Amino acid sequence: MLKTKEQSVVQDLGEGVTRRLLIHGGALMAVEFSFEAGAEGKPHSHPHEQVGVFCSGRFEVTIDGVGKTAGPGDSYYVAPNVVHGVKCLQAGAILDVFTPVREDFLPDQ
Repeated sequence: MLKTKEQSVVQDLGEGVTRRLLIHGGALMAVEFSFEAGAEGKPHSHPHEQVGVFCSGRFEVTIDGVGKTAGPGDSYYVAPNVVHGVKCLQAGAILDVFTPVREDFLPDQ
């Protein structure tokens, strides 16, 4: 399966954050989040495993209460139900991959 950039819909989540569902199939989903400087992915948890790669920008990342600064090429893993979040220090983007698929991210059918 191939999905082009033009087939992706960007959702404005407000407060300087957008989400673009890149592709999903089987038990995997890839999503791009873009952040303006100062925007946050507020602390949250979910039952999905998540890995992420910082594509651009600078971020303060907190996973299970531990905070670190990250930038392009850095990556992370979040186990199911672990509280995590980010604050954008310099505008940028993160590529997140989830398993299983985040049904709550799928467009309404």
